[in-house]
Amino acid sequence: MLELRPNCESCDRDLPPSSEEAMICTYECTFCRSCVEVLLNNVCPNCGGNFCSRPIRPQSARRSGVSIEYQPASKKRVNTPYSQEEIQVFVQQVKGIPPADR
Repeated sequence: MLELRPNCESCDRDLPPSSEEAMICTYECTFCRSCVEVLLNNVCPNCGGNFCSRPIRPQSARRSGVSIEYQPASKKRVNTPYSQEEIQVFVQQVKGIPPADR
C-alpha cells in the first residue's frame, strides 16, 4: 500500500491524499507535477526513474475496510537529500535516456 506522502520532496508543497498534482516514481519518491515537468524533466533525482500520477485513495469504503479512513496517508514530510545544483547535474545526465532504458 502506498504511503501517500504529504509533500513535494523538492519545493515542499502540500500534496494531500486527494491531490491530482502528486507524482511518484517506482520507489514512491513524491514530487508535485510542476517540479516534475519544469525542474526534473521527468527524472527522479533520487533514483533516476520516471514519474506517473499518484493514485487517489478512495474517500469512502466501497469495500469493507478499504479507504483513506482505514489506511490513512502518511504525515511524515520527506525532502530529497540532494541540493538543487546536484539535482540539475543529475537530470542533465539522465533526461535524454528513455525511462525504459534507464
